[in-house]
This record gives sequence, C-alpha cells and structure tokens, in this order.
Amino acid sequence: VFCLTAAKKAPAGKDAAAKPAPKEATPQEAPAAPPTGEIDGAPAGRAEPGGSSAASRVVPPRPLLRSVFPTDTVIVAKLNGKELPAKPAVKWFKGKWLELGSKSGARFSFKESHDAASNVYTIELHITKVVLGDRGDYRIEVKAKDFCDSCAFNIDVEGMQGETLTSSPPWCPRPVLPTFRQVVEEEKKKKKDDDDLGIPPEIWELLKGAKKSEYERIAFQYGITDLRGMLKRLKKAKVEVKKSAAFTKKLDPAYQVDRGNKIKLVVEISDPDLPLKWFKNGQEIKPSSKYVFENVGKKRILTINKCTLADDAAYEVVVKDEKCFTELFVKEPPVLIVTPLEDQQVFVGDRVEMAVEVSEEGAQVMWLKDGVELTREDSFKARYRLKKDGKRHILIYSEVTMEDKGHYQVMTNGGQCEAELIVEEKQLEVLQDIADLTVKASEQAVFKCEVSDEKVTGKWYKNGVEVRPSKRITISHTGRFHKLVIDDVRPEDEGDYTFVPDGYALSLSAKLKFLEIKVEYVPKQEPPKIHLDCSGQTSENAIVVVAGNKLRMDVSITGEPRPVATWMKEDEVWSKFPPFPRPEVPSMPGSVFTGTEGRVRIEQRGDISSFVIESAERGDEGRYTIKVTNPVGEDVASILLKVVDVPDPPEAVRVTSVGEDWAVLVWEPPKYDGGRPVTGYLLERKKKGSQRWMKLNFEVFTETTYESTNMIEGILYEMRVFAVNVIGVSQPSMNTKPFMPIAPTSEPQHLTVEDVTDTTTTLKWRPPDKIGAGGIDGYLIEYCVEGSDEWIPANTEPVERCGFTVKNLPTGAKITFRVVGVNIAGRSQPATLAQPVTIREIQPKIRLPRHLRQTYVRKVGEHLNLVIPFQGKPRPQVVWTKGGAPIDTSHVHVRTSDFDTVFFVRQAARSDSGEYELTVQIENMKDTATVCIRVVEKAGPPQNVMVKEVWGTNALVEWQPPKDDGNSEITGYFVQKADKKTMEWFTVYERNRHTSCTVSDLIMGNEYYFRVYSENVCGLSDLPGSPHRCISPPPGMTLKLPEYKEHDFRTPPKFLTPLPDRVVVAGYAAALNCAVRGHPKPKVVWMKNKMEIREDPKFLMTNQQGVLTLNIRRPSPFDSGTYSCRAVNELGEALAECKLEVRGEPGGGGALRSTHLTLIHKADGAGQTCAL
Repeated sequence: VFCLTAAKKAPAGKDAAAKPAPKEATPQEAPAAPPTGEIDGAPAGRAEPGGSSAASRVVPPRPLLRSVFPTDTVIVAKLNGKELPAKPAVKWFKGKWLELGSKSGARFSFKESHDAASNVYTIELHITKVVLGDRGDYRIEVKAKDFCDSCAFNIDVEGMQGETLTSSPPWCPRPVLPTFRQVVEEEKKKKKDDDDLGIPPEIWELLKGAKKSEYERIAFQYGITDLRGMLKRLKKAKVEVKKSAAFTKKLDPAYQVDRGNKIKLVVEISDPDLPLKWFKNGQEIKPSSKYVFENVGKKRILTINKCTLADDAAYEVVVKDEKCFTELFVKEPPVLIVTPLEDQQVFVGDRVEMAVEVSEEGAQVMWLKDGVELTREDSFKARYRLKKDGKRHILIYSEVTMEDKGHYQVMTNGGQCEAELIVEEKQLEVLQDIADLTVKASEQAVFKCEVSDEKVTGKWYKNGVEVRPSKRITISHTGRFHKLVIDDVRPEDEGDYTFVPDGYALSLSAKLKFLEIKVEYVPKQEPPKIHLDCSGQTSENAIVVVAGNKLRMDVSITGEPRPVATWMKEDEVWSKFPPFPRPEVPSMPGSVFTGTEGRVRIEQRGDISSFVIESAERGDEGRYTIKVTNPVGEDVASILLKVVDVPDPPEAVRVTSVGEDWAVLVWEPPKYDGGRPVTGYLLERKKKGSQRWMKLNFEVFTETTYESTNMIEGILYEMRVFAVNVIGVSQPSMNTKPFMPIAPTSEPQHLTVEDVTDTTTTLKWRPPDKIGAGGIDGYLIEYCVEGSDEWIPANTEPVERCGFTVKNLPTGAKITFRVVGVNIAGRSQPATLAQPVTIREIQPKIRLPRHLRQTYVRKVGEHLNLVIPFQGKPRPQVVWTKGGAPIDTSHVHVRTSDFDTVFFVRQAARSDSGEYELTVQIENMKDTATVCIRVVEKAGPPQNVMVKEVWGTNALVEWQPPKDDGNSEITGYFVQKADKKTMEWFTVYERNRHTSCTVSDLIMGNEYYFRVYSENVCGLSDLPGSPHRCISPPPGMTLKLPEYKEHDFRTPPKFLTPLPDRVVVAGYAAALNCAVRGHPKPKVVWMKNKMEIREDPKFLMTNQQGVLTLNIRRPSPFDSGTYSCRAVNELGEALAECKLEVRGEPGGGGALRSTHLTLIHKADGAGQTCAL
C-alpha cells in the first residue's frame, strides 16, 4: 500500500540541490499481490533468485532517509485507495512508543490529500529545521476499518557541507545526491568497517554508560533487534572506553511533559568550575522567570516553568567543546466540555447556530452528524460553516434545509456531547385574499393580499402572463402585504389577476372588470338611493374583517341633486360629509363632526362614499348606518361589521398530576374566541432556565386536558398553551408553575408478621424495588378489621424504618394489614398481607431444624452449636435435660432469647453423646423435642492380623475388628503389603468390608509383611494392626526359574515429533513442544541460537513421559531466534531445531510476508533438510 519518499527544503537564501522525485506507479499498475513500497526509486523488496512463487520473497530492508542539518525535511507516503475499505486513519511514531501528532510541537506538521481520479492518498510529515535529535527510527501506521498496515524508516541527520551547498559558483553544476543503491552500498561498507548496526551514536553512548541489566530495556525502547550484535559491539567498545572529559552524566534522549506543567533537565559535569551554556533550537537560553538555572554540586539543572507548545523543541548543553542533546515533547491536557449542545427546533430557511464551549482555547474538536464527521473541507459542499470563538466552537447553517436535521455530536479527547436538530417545513398562511374589482375608466385599481411570512416574495400574473412594472402599473411588497396598483384603468386592463408566492404551491386570484359609463344629462330630480354590494353570507348586509387589516366600505350613492351622506354607528353620528352646500336636513342624535383624517375617516370620491378604518380593532365591531338625503328624499342602509381576530390565550393553565415521565396539563378555553370558534390548541414545554421551547403537538389538540410524556424524572419543566382558530394562533398563555415529573414509589416488598400478642402486631417489610428521583419520605400502616371495609391508619406521621408495631388491637379479632410508601409524589400502591392475622396469645411451639431431626454427628474436639427456634407469647420457660437429669452447666452452655435457644459445647467429648430433651412451657401449655447427639473419633487398630494360608502366588490374610470402633460404624479396612527386601508398602485393598482378604500376584520365594488399618467416618485409624510376615511357601514346593535370554531394550534417542516453526505475539506466553524416545532415558538440553538455556526464570522446561516442552514467559522481539533441543544418552544423540518469530506489537497488522523455513533433524550423525 505504501510508497514513501523524502524531500529536503533548503534554507532561505541557499540553493540546495534537489533530487527529482521518483516516478510513482499508477493504481492500475499496482500488483495484485500484497503491495510493496518504493524509496527514492529503489524497490523495497525483491524475489529470491530461483523463486517461482510470489510467496518466496525476503523481508524488505528498512528505508534510510538522509537529511542535512539544519534544513527542512518532508516525508511523503502514498497509499493506494483501491486496497482500502474506507478513508484511512494515519499515525506517525518515533521509535517504538512516541506518537507524533498535533501535540508533538510546532516543528512537526502533517498534511493529507486525496486524488479522486487515481484514488491515491498522499500523506506528508514536515519537520522544520532538522536537528541531530531527530535521528532514529520512525514508523507510519495506517488503519481503515479492519485493515491495518505500517511502514518503518530511518532518518539520519548529517552536518551541512559548505563546499557543496554554499561555495559553488553559479556556473558550476550542482552536486547530485547519491541514489538509494549508492546509499545502501555506502551503509553496508560503513557497517562492515564500523559495525554500528544502524544504531545512532547517542544510543551507543547511552549503552556504554548503562549497566548490563539495562541493555535489554534500552534495546527494546529504541528498536534494536540484533541483540547479539549489539553485545559484541559493546564488548569491543568497552576496551576503548573513552570517558567524556566534561560530562559525567548526560541528558536523556527525550523528555515528555504535559502542557502547563514544569520539567527539569539535569546534566552532571566533571568539574563544577567549567562554564556551561543551554541552547534551544540553536538559540542560547537566558535566565528568566520561564527558564530557571540551578547549580547543585556538579549537577546543572534547567527548569522550564509552565510549558507550552512553543517549548516543544531540541535542547543542547555545551561545555567547552563537548555537547549533548535532547528533545522535549509537550503534551496537551484533555479538553473538557463546559457547556454542551442544546436541542433546537427550527423551520426550513432559518439560520441555525449550534455552539459548544470547551475548557481550552484553540482546542481541537470533532463535529459529527449522525455518526459522520463534519470537516472544513466538506463545508463548502454541505452549506455549513465551522467557527471558533475563543473556547466556543460553533456550527453555523445560514439557511437550514430538511437534509440538515439529525443528531449532532461534538467529541474531544476529554469528553463528548450531543443534541438533536429538528427541521420543519414552514407553512404559508393567507391572512387576506385579493378581491374582485369593478373599476371605471381612468380610475385606479388596487389588488392587495396579506400572507403570514414577511420574507416571502411573489409574482403577479394577468391571464397567465407575468405582469411587469411600468408607468401605470406599480408592484410593491411591504412586510406581509403585496400590492398591485393600476392607474388610469383602460379596457385592455380587464382580465384575471393572480398572485403566486415564490416557493409555495399556492395562488391567489381575482378579476378586474372595466365599467363603461355613459352619462346623459337629464334635467330631472331623483330621490337618493344607496346601492350596497356586501360579500356577507347572511341575509343581512354584513362585512367580516380580520383584526389589524384595513377596512374600506365603498357605498355607491345616486340621486339628483347629489345627496348628503351621514355615517352612524348604532345611532351615534360618526361623521357627516357634504359633497356640496348641504341643504337643511333633520337633526339626528349625537355629535356631528367632519373626519377626513385619522384611523377612522370618511372619504368621498364621485358618487361613492367610503368609510375607512385603518388597522381594525375589536372595538370597531358593530352595526353601521349610512343615511343619504337630498331635497327630493332620503335613503337609509345598515351594514353589520364583524371584526374577527386570533383568540385570547387559554386561561387557568395548570398541571394537575405528575408521574415518573409524564404530567397532566389542564386549562380553560379563552374568554374571547376572536369571533370564530376555537378549533384546537398547541402546546409547548421547556426545561426551567432554558429559553428553547419544544412543540408537543403539530396537529391542533381539541381537548382541554393533555398528558405530556417522555420527560426526564427529577427535572423541572414549564408548559404553555396556544389557542387556535381559523384566523391564527393566539399569544401564549401564562407559563405553568415549574413542576417536576416524579412518580410514587412502587409498593413495599415482602410484608410479613414478625410478632403477635393479645393487643399488638409487629410488622416488617423491605423497601420498594423502585423508588425514583423523589426518594421516599416514609411509610404509612393501615389495618382493616374483618367484616369492615374501613381502613384505619395506625400512624399519622410516616415512619422511616421498615418495621412497625401496631398497638391497642382488639383481642381475638382477625385483622388485615397493609403498608404504603409516601414521597413528594404521593402514596404508592399498598402492600397487603395475603391472610388476616388473629390477635391472640401464641402457644409454645418448637421449630426443630431439619438436620436435628436425625442423629447429629460431630467429631471429638469439635464444637457443638445447636440453634433451635421456637415461638410462644408471653416468653416461655425453656429447660434442657439429658436422660431425665439436668445438664452439666459447667460443660454445656445454654443461652435463651425470646425466639430461640442455643446449646453450645466448646470441645465435644464422647461423653457428650446421648439424647437431650428440650421443653418449652407457658403456664400449663408446653412442647417437647428430643435431640440425639453422637460424638465420634477414629477407630482403634484391627486385632490379631495373621496369614491363614499361602498357596502359589496367593496368601489369605485374616484379622478381627478393633476393640474400639470410635463410637461409629466401621466402614472398611485398608490392607497393605511390603516386600522384605525393599520394605516399600503398597496398597492391596481399600475399604475392604470383610475381616479377611486374599492377596494375589505375590512372587514365589519372597517374604512379605502385611498390615491392616480400620476406617470409619473419621478416617483411617492412627495405627495399623500388627504386621504379619508371610515366611515362605509350604514344604514340598520348590521354585525353578526358567532360563531365558535377556532382551536389549536400549535404543538411541529419536525425535518422534519435531519442533515446528512458530510465530507468536509479544507479551503472550509461548510454548515449543516435541516428543523424544530413547533408552536409557536421554538427557535433554534446550538451546537458543546454539547457546544452552540454563537457569533462566523466563524459560520453563518440562519432560512428561518423553513429551518435551519449553515454555517462554511473555516473549519479546529479542526472544526471536533459532531454538534447538538435543537429546543425549550412551548410544547417541538427536537434535531438533525450529525458528521462533516474535512480533513486536500485539494485534498489529501489516502486509503479509512469506518466509523460507528450514527444519533440521539430526539423528546418529545423519541429517535431513526439508523446505516448508
């Protein structure tokens, strides 16, 4: 997957020669086999000569990248995206453990890019001003879901050669950097001459000054794999040890500190009078409050206070001509979330800002939407913007869409939080429709409509053709109002006019009629006439207007001469407007005034008298009368004006009951419904202290009782209600008082009767299983007498403990009891006794435990502790007897309480066996129980053990039972035999039930001893029965041994199962197994790399019947090598070998590698080799 290159950046002002970048293979040319990398054009691995399969490849060498001090260096790695299942996650490491990242300092920077055309990921590591401390092993690790790969490389830093970089004249060709092959050959030559094993010099200096016990730790820390070569090099170097003249103890190779903490760099010099200087990235450090210098004897200490990322640098100590280097890594502390995200509910097109506050300024946070990361690179495509403001991190949507809703999450290295963004479609409501117009020539036509959203724009159409503004046509948009004004109306203006809001499937239409008037002068007089054209749906003239809208009532008036119009409201004169010198008219009640300006005014235009109300109010509602008069007569007309509005807010909003996660909200309908029936209600709730309300219903709710659910128990909430009619939504009601969803506890558990007397009952119970956030204040106890339905409280104040004694109960009555838990939410469900309790005295009754109903057996010396419960009220008298006589209280201890008696003997003796009688008595009532106790011990030895008969290879052994059976039944006998020559005892029979047995398989001519043990429940007897000797076969029998030639069973060692090659993971125990055969038993020796493994606690060697095992405890990469097992006896030897590979990191993945394995099997000097 990897293609790794390195480039140098020359310092400003210098023309450093640069080698052209190697040609990269396109993704189409990538091999199907596990991919390989290239460095400076040289292949990372090649097939072995003669190898015919892709599996026969050697492990690629570690890339070596050279850089010149103090230039900038860029390490470039390319990944083939076709072999990755997802976007890769990249980590850079220095050495084995130090991860390089954003917290590693300002000198290290990282860059990632992706070429979509070739599907290649390019990853870069920039090192600014390379210092000598940057030398060493590096590793890049890539992970993508289940795929994992890594690539290691080495950076070597050299001093700058002035003659090649600075002194060359412009016309001279610049020196060409060596190729990778030349670098490898030079390294091989240098390794052969110097044999430094690729280990940096400062590591050698560290090894030379370290103890031998620390070699393995240092090698593991700095990635040294050739431990044997390192030891050889150190052995040679010890002869040429050249101690530093200035330093007795140098700086460690690297230090690490958390940001904000302080760190001390300590160096020890040989002469305290020597001058010493500290440098940071080549600049001398001066003493200050930030950098404190200390001299303690020969120690020189640099203390850096309040470390920041600027302190992440390379440090140097100079004493005369000697120097030592180190590198300081500053690590940032975890970033905590101070103010988390909050849920938001918005409409499409709204601006949304989701903000979170963290504990550190400039901290790195990760935004995720529905589990997918939001990055700045994708923000241009997704219409969002990420902003940092100090400790606040903000996600901004300028115009939110339905695609933006979902769950948003913010993650830091110290915590995370999440919130939900709810986006709803905004619905447009028409508050005032456009009306049909009939206009005369040269007059003005005004089409007007009102919508609910001020931001909505729209277009006007005439007969389907868009209307454009001109000298006569004016189109305006003011707030929620849209107007189309046509001046000097002409016949061609007649038609259907439509207003279409942008972005909504809605249109408003009206017709414009052109009225042609032909005027003929007829010198005559006409009585006045009012011509009304109301759009009301009732039989009477009625006009309905929405509150806040403008009302214009145009009334056409005819008559000759022109009549005078007077407007009145419910017989009150509002205004009088004479269009000409008014003749005498009868007086009318009320004040007369002329109003041509103001909110309510009269306008006269030709034969039309207009009554205008700007922004209608509820008080404008009523019956209006227009009266016209002229010398010929008069005419009167009435118009009923109805002002409709949104309803008033609901009243008396309150929470009547709450539960664990619910609350019941009740309210009263509004007093004023706005002139239209209330169609329903909308409800909202919020957490106390928050400013964000959340809708509980999107469809109007018609009832006045609502149950709100899905609330969090123990959190304070507030709720409010809106009333809705056809006009719109009312103002919100008053907020409810803050309330907390709290549920009563569950019923108490395990209610039982503990004690009953003639007037009291003692109850006990356990707390409820579910208590909740409201806790529990106590318990109330109630009882009900049989035959009654009334529950009588036994206590007025809740009791906190789980037990209570109910007093003053009627004797002889049957009473049922129940217990309820009480908290702030009220009473729980009651826990009721299943059966009523009879209030009476309790007769004495012994409750003998089950194990005491049969003989109770104990061993001598053990303690006797018998606990026997009983019942009885009042407290009964308890008496213990043995065989009708009182017990010995000096040996037996008896303790009696109200409900049990304890029989205790500290050390039981066989004399304690017998039958004990327990009597419990109350006045003339008593109860008796018998307890049988048997104290046992081991039995004595069997008696009179003898051999009754011998025949062939058999002997009959008999004995008699022991005199003392230990107060227990003999369960069997244990028979053993011993040959007189060896006197080793072997078991013949175990638990033999009879007092005799036949011993077989004896050797004729040998003498045997027999002994017998008796056994009971306590075990075998301490002594056996007297051993008896079987002397010889009976007279007359002779033993004649057959002649035979002894077979030679000796064989040389031979491995039946060889040692297989193993690949194990570091840190996990490993075992090498093989099997060997040989007689006499061969001596086994384990070896590692042909060196014998001796007493090493890391290795455990076992031999089980020829199965040989070498256990390696927690192997490390340095335990890799060739292991062999040698088996030797007097007839020869055999050898088995295997290779053990220990991988450095548990669970690490990488490209698959094939290895050529060789198994060597030697036996009797002959060897065989096979390749796997």
